[in-house]
Amino acid sequence: MKNNHKLGAALAVLGILTGLLILYLLASIYMPVVDGKILDGRPDEAITVRIVYALLGWVGMTAGALWVAVWYGFLNQKEWAWGWGVAAATAQILSGFFPMIPAASIGMPTPTVWVFILGFILWFGMLFIGGVKKQIIALAFVSGLAYVLTFIDGVGAISRHQTEAKGFISSMYAMSQMVNWWGAAVWAVFIFALVKGKTWALPVGVFAASMSMFGGFPVGVTDVIIQGRFSMFLVAPVMSTGLLVYLLLPSTRRMLEAWNVKE
Repeated sequence: MKNNHKLGAALAVLGILTGLLILYLLASIYMPVVDGKILDGRPDEAITVRIVYALLGWVGMTAGALWVAVWYGFLNQKEWAWGWGVAAATAQILSGFFPMIPAASIGMPTPTVWVFILGFILWFGMLFIGGVKKQIIALAFVSGLAYVLTFIDGVGAISRHQTEAKGFISSMYAMSQMVNWWGAAVWAVFIFALVKGKTWALPVGVFAASMSMFGGFPVGVTDVIIQGRFSMFLVAPVMSTGLLVYLLLPSTRRMLEAWNVKE
């Protein structure tokens, strides 16, 4: 599969169609989920859906447009094409995954699962075309989990900020919200730099993990204090802490340096 430009071009066309699919699917469930959340007695989550579904629609469609450039690259046998395909697929995975959660919580269909599945197929397809080593793919996959979970922490903070409008606690959610979304964006940049063998991948990974910790622990710890039990908001910063430790190990640095030299 490595350097298979014809396969890459075919997958790029699938990526373009996936960008159009996310537009249709999110538009079709946007207001039904908003109305469903209101009927379920969660107007705070209805507002969150209004914001986040629109944002993910923009991200998914932008990724679809990026696939057009990737398609051009594969048709002209450009070496950079598969790397930007990874970036586009990374964005589409998120666009397909999160919208399933609010819909499923009120018993509604979750059609964006198809975007999520297609995004994964495209992601692994680009990595195989690029000839990425298994160890690098494994690290990119775990980093991808941190990327998705960090984004979800930012989503949760929007809802909690509305329901816990009590001075310092509400302010804590407000202060942490965008840090999580920035952290998710940095994780996406790290994944791109990692698979492409960029020399600056390691410091970006350290930055991404630290961003997730700075944004996630305040949200998670505050939620534990309010709810009196373990918070799912802690999963992202705890995972990022583990990744930070792993990235700082000398063996990890040597592995990345060997991959950088090969690339």
